[in-house]
Amino acid sequence: MPLRAQTLHVSIVDDDESVRKGLSRLMRSAGIESHAYGSPEDFLAEAHNEDHACILMDITMPRMNGLELSARLREKGIALPVIAISARDDDDTRQLARDLGVRFFLRKPVDDQALLDAISWVVQEDTKP
Repeated sequence: MPLRAQTLHVSIVDDDESVRKGLSRLMRSAGIESHAYGSPEDFLAEAHNEDHACILMDITMPRMNGLELSARLREKGIALPVIAISARDDDDTRQLARDLGVRFFLRKPVDDQALLDAISWVVQEDTKP
């Protein structure tokens, strides 16, 4: 049974303000609740497990990249599904993302519908018994 869009929550972690704004607008237009963070550190200060939620994050950010953020989330016991989006698309980055449990890896600029489908899929998979 598909989840209703308004039950979803997406945390957006990206150091680029225009990307955060664009993704926030997309989430709003799809009826998805979202909160945007300009740095992994800001997100980690508020991160917690919650139902019907996922993390949408950039891979390349200053001070702590998205892959390091995934490792820190694991250390804190936060098990939210992660979708990575990045302009950086090479085999090593993809493999490291898989090793850290990233569920989807999408290249920027990301197709809006592909992103919304990925969010729906990871949240549904995460809520299966």
